[in-house]
Amino acid sequence: MILAAALLCALPFLLRPERKTGEWREGDPVLVVVTPHIASIRDEFAAGFSAWHQRRFGRPVRIDWRNIGGTTEIMRYLAGEYASAFGAWARREGMPWPDGANPFSKRPPVRAPERSDADWIAESNLWNALRATDDPDAFTCKIDVFFGGGSYDHSAAEAQGLTVQAWPDGEEPRGVFSDEDGVEMLPRGLGGEIWRGRAWHSAVLSGFGICSNPDRLLELGITNADGTAKIPSRWKDLTDPRLAGQVAVSDPTKSGSIAKAFEMILHSAMRDRMLSTGFDQAAIDAAEREIAAGREPPRGYAETISQGWLDGIELLRGIGANARYFTDAAGKPPQDVSAGDAAAGICIDFYGRVQSEVVRRDSTDRLVYVTPKGGSSISGDPISLLRGAERRLLATRFMEFVLSEDGQKLWNGRPGTPGGPERHALRRLPARRDFYPDPAHPGVDARAKARAGTTSDDLLDPSIDAYSLASAFTYEPRWTASHFGFLRTFVRAMCMDAGDELRAAWRRILECGGPEACPQAMAALRRLPSVPYPVDWDHVTRAVRDPSLAKGLSTTDVQTEWTKFFRRSYREAEEIAEREKAARVAPAAATAAPATAAAN
Repeated sequence: MILAAALLCALPFLLRPERKTGEWREGDPVLVVVTPHIASIRDEFAAGFSAWHQRRFGRPVRIDWRNIGGTTEIMRYLAGEYASAFGAWARREGMPWPDGANPFSKRPPVRAPERSDADWIAESNLWNALRATDDPDAFTCKIDVFFGGGSYDHSAAEAQGLTVQAWPDGEEPRGVFSDEDGVEMLPRGLGGEIWRGRAWHSAVLSGFGICSNPDRLLELGITNADGTAKIPSRWKDLTDPRLAGQVAVSDPTKSGSIAKAFEMILHSAMRDRMLSTGFDQAAIDAAEREIAAGREPPRGYAETISQGWLDGIELLRGIGANARYFTDAAGKPPQDVSAGDAAAGICIDFYGRVQSEVVRRDSTDRLVYVTPKGGSSISGDPISLLRGAERRLLATRFMEFVLSEDGQKLWNGRPGTPGGPERHALRRLPARRDFYPDPAHPGVDARAKARAGTTSDDLLDPSIDAYSLASAFTYEPRWTASHFGFLRTFVRAMCMDAGDELRAAWRRILECGGPEACPQAMAALRRLPSVPYPVDWDHVTRAVRDPSLAKGLSTTDVQTEWTKFFRRSYREAEEIAEREKAARVAPAAATAAPATAAAN
């Protein structure tokens, strides 16, 4: 009787149809993820992870996305939340907090003559306590995972103590970091770029390049000898005077990825100077080894780096002078270029490819994307586990999914293919090695070729293969990696806050005959500030290491000083261009006057 009653009660559950992934109900797991990723990426990874989790653990998952803005906004938000939560916990624990203490500093506190030993010890205790505590009952930002953004910000988050290692060494999920043959699937890095830290792992790879509209280029007279549109293929091409007011650019202070693109522009100018001076890659490698060992590099090497830095600064300013705008939205430039609202733009590779696919329905020629040869490294968009995650197990499962073959298929799979995205072609480059050709490892190579018919892009093509592209560009971290924050501040002052004056001066120079006819105006346009310190490579590098060179000024104060300097210089350049034009016109008019009088 009891058995019959139990069977009767169980029947509705035994006969209940299997729940679909999308049938999340109250009580099922929820994961909180902060991300700068666009809606299509969020949608596909939410659906993909929920399906994966239900297959493995029997329950679907809803992701509570926190879309605060770009990576910069996310970092500010996380820093504020952790500062508040950790501060409250430290007070509850009775920990002394000396004036000026910063437990989120990237480096441990150092003894300073002006501070007491007691303050130094207290600050060190705070710094160590933050990094030793990963318990939501102590403090938390109430978010579990940081997904997307540049490696610079994820690396900074790790150094500041905001993120933690997801798995102990040697306990990483099977098959994620290496395959059954022991081949590394998620390398530490390539081409000088770092793709993994201890607390962060690149989930997808990105390059940077130029998108352009051939029809607009033809209208502007930017053509080849055969009359076809001359597609910009080098960063320098974006400084062509005919592109004045026609280059769409994103704000590097709002997007870590775009800031990385600006670093690539600067870095490539430094490399071009090196190569043109006779330092090939072997010579660069040898010189960098000497410097790393504390020895002097070859004669002229340091001077060439400094000159290449100045070349890069001028390249960035030239692009800024031609800018149509600096937008907060990193995806806007390729959209506007394809619509003809701009002739060219700077974009992340996948934005260019996605927009190219969108407009291909009408024409194959409305948008062309090019990664400049030798002009971009391949960097990663990582994923990290946040300290004090309240749903740690679910968070590490999400990270495992994203980094595994199942999650990696979403980045470039064609919608509807097995394991691919449901609706959106994301057109991004997976981070796993076995999505690209690798003749040295037959198993890896075979898996990559087997996927060839299911991807949106031909990942076997060397011009798209992320590992091939990464090998073609060697990134020298010592040159520009530590200057990331400087670049954001400096470019904003030079090209954005003083942008109206920059573009007005550039237009006036062009109206007055162009750069060659206005050398003094160009000299004024190209001035660089010396306060609070000169912005050559040596001084900037020292200032990054020693904030005292800023003479007590905050980053905002420095930016304000630079902006004032550039505005004055650009206004003066505009006035000088007028005077140079007048000086050329006056002799011509004086010469013409006697001839007219004689004729009369």
